[in-house]
Amino acid sequence: MTKGALLDHARAATGLEDFGDTWFEEPMDVLLESVRKEARLNHAGTLAAEKQFHHVLRDRLYTQMWFERHPEILARPIPHPVVIVGPMRSGTTRLHRLLSADRRFAHLRSFETISPVPRPEFEEVLAGRTDDFRPKLAARIMKVARLANPRTLSIHPTGPFEPEEELGLLVASMWGMKHEAQWTVPSYARWCEGEDATPAYRHMANLLRLIGWSQQESSLRPWILKTPQHMLDLPALLRVFPDARLIFTHRDPRQVVGSAASLAWNQTIIYSDHAEPGKVGREWLRKTELMVSRMIEARRAIPKERMIDVHYDEMERDWPATMGRIYRFLGLDMESALPGMHDYIERSRALKRTPHRYSLGEFGLVEDEVLERLGDYVRLFDIPIGESAPEEVSGLRRTG
Repeated sequence: MTKGALLDHARAATGLEDFGDTWFEEPMDVLLESVRKEARLNHAGTLAAEKQFHHVLRDRLYTQMWFERHPEILARPIPHPVVIVGPMRSGTTRLHRLLSADRRFAHLRSFETISPVPRPEFEEVLAGRTDDFRPKLAARIMKVARLANPRTLSIHPTGPFEPEEELGLLVASMWGMKHEAQWTVPSYARWCEGEDATPAYRHMANLLRLIGWSQQESSLRPWILKTPQHMLDLPALLRVFPDARLIFTHRDPRQVVGSAASLAWNQTIIYSDHAEPGKVGREWLRKTELMVSRMIEARRAIPKERMIDVHYDEMERDWPATMGRIYRFLGLDMESALPGMHDYIERSRALKRTPHRYSLGEFGLVEDEVLERLGDYVRLFDIPIGESAPEEVSGLRRTG
């Protein structure tokens, strides 16, 4: 799996040559080297990695094809997006899907983060002469993932048309924590932590323009965005989206670290037979600490009126009241959005059949160390800390 061979394969498969901004080749080089030397992929992992690299490269070629066919795509504005920023497992998915229930906002659907770029024949879809194949592809991918590890459904319940985060749009530049959550690639992780992510965010913005065009929706609707990656890359995000409004989510760090480690573990064991829970736990404790410190530093340059803080416990106790506070921050009336939000809550119950359970101990971590290393974060944002962090049983309590 060499870069040259992967690039040539994508060119041969599409008959296209232009990959766009060549910046992506640098993280690709580092990622490929890290996968070769550190990931210790099993047979299924190797096949999945090859398919993922091909998928990304092919989509970059198709992306440039669409920009050439329809130059108006790149002229689409992305006005004052609403960006949810928080640690993994801090309630970002719930908040993202509640806001996405409001038709005044634009959002990605799960099949669009898996396959953000339409195929060359997509104009037939727009004309109503054929169906978009991407939702069916997404459903097959999800089915395979669940068969490989049934716990994926309880950790992150979803479906092809469910609102989804834009992490796949950063993967399009060979960037982001998705790679770290599925493969053991520590040298790639450290390299990314020292680089400026602005080119990856520029490409992400252009993919949002392409997706908005493919949805045939108004370009005036603000996007609802979220991925924990933004905690590491806030300066880059704000360079590309200078008028973004930011919703920061916070949660007891013991639950954040334990749940993040569980998510990464349940991905990694699909692709490698050599994953070690202790190493996974130490890495995601380190990663969470870094994400929090970078987020705190970046906030110093953000005007207070552009951001709001939301606690996980507040959403658990009374989500309508908490959402009302968020809507006041956004300057919008919430009443028209409530039916869609209630529909999401009912739908989420059907999606999530089994609670996500985990503990710090299974990843070699102890509560006292987590609280010590993330104590400043707890104190700065007045995060409620109970006597002991219970195993997570995720779900939405219906209030109001």
